[in-house]
Amino acid sequence: MPTYEYECQKCKHHFDKLQSMSEAPVKRCPKCKGSVKRLISAGAGLIFKGSGFFITDYKKRNTSPAVSDKKHTSTGKDGK
Repeated sequence: MPTYEYECQKCKHHFDKLQSMSEAPVKRCPKCKGSVKRLISAGAGLIFKGSGFFITDYKKRNTSPAVSDKKHTSTGKDGK
């Protein structure tokens, strides 16, 4: 359910109301009973929850072992 922001035309009181989209808008201020106007707001920002983003949370795990690069070989006497 969205949260709507209202402002009283009489006393300038700002308040928020959690309402369903099909519910009628608030018409009276809870403080002075004056008429109210529903404000246009930016809404909630994007919220990331969890341990990470697509790569860590939603990407399918690769079931086959990863192909690794060729190992570097040294030319030393002891093979290190």
